[in-house]
Amino acid sequence: MHLLIVFEDLEIGYVWILDDGPGTLREGGRRKEPLWIVFAVSGTINLNSYLSVSSYKTIDGRGQRIKLTGKGIRLKECEHIIICNLEFEGGRGHDVDGIQIKPKSRHIWIDRCSLRDYDDGLIDITRQSTDITVSRCYFAQHDKTMLIGADPSHVEDRCIRVTIHHCFFDGTRQRQPRLRFGKVHLYNNYTRNWGIYAVCASVEAQVFSQCNIYEAGVKKKTFEYYSEKAADKEEARTGLVRSENDLFLNGAQPSLMTGASEECVFHPSEHYPTWTVEPPSETLKQIMQICTGWQSLSRPSDHGVPK
Repeated sequence: MHLLIVFEDLEIGYVWILDDGPGTLREGGRRKEPLWIVFAVSGTINLNSYLSVSSYKTIDGRGQRIKLTGKGIRLKECEHIIICNLEFEGGRGHDVDGIQIKPKSRHIWIDRCSLRDYDDGLIDITRQSTDITVSRCYFAQHDKTMLIGADPSHVEDRCIRVTIHHCFFDGTRQRQPRLRFGKVHLYNNYTRNWGIYAVCASVEAQVFSQCNIYEAGVKKKTFEYYSEKAADKEEARTGLVRSENDLFLNGAQPSLMTGASEECVFHPSEHYPTWTVEPPSETLKQIMQICTGWQSLSRPSDHGVPK
């Protein structure tokens, strides 16, 4: 779930701002060898089709300002991927997500990206994709923000494990995230002014919400529960949310289930030994508004990568 990947002895590829051809992001993404991809210049890459990325790739936007538009990135049956410091905006077409993770992809880290205005989702994680971290990302101008677990018929999605931390959901309408079957650890995120709900737990989902800030706008209901019937079960079931030290502002209503149901939600310590949680506060809220999404950052000089 929460992971840090360091690729040693990687070939470093500098890519240019074109959709395809030698030296482009698309060409680098489909190469089979491990590759740390950096950018020679800033600019916008207008993708005419999904950009597929194979295993053992780091796409590192530090040092430049890179925006992807038109379509998005697809992670299909791959592992050990880092996507860092990119902007995604204006994806058009049926089933077009900013970052689409399916099927059977794992060990993926999406860090400090800005995502907005796609025709489908901003990040979708489905079809047995697992062990994924989304951190320090900025989400805005969108309806169905993040779907985790696609459909009640995909019972294999019970394997899904995702961590989302230090992200800012800025007025996105719903699905921050919506989860089916899997387990999601949410901590130190700031979600404000949602249009329907903040977080939805459906068919057998388990959400551990820890030290997040939920600031309501017109709609006050924070947690939503939808009942659906898994393909291998006789009765419909909802998901569960466990809230620990969350901060609810501007009349946000937790809408938590009472009784023993919270005890049925996993604890993150079952999957990783430590993580650093900050108290939800006005200070954290201010930091989240300026330190999430794309940042003007230099590339580090270690591992042979020049600034």
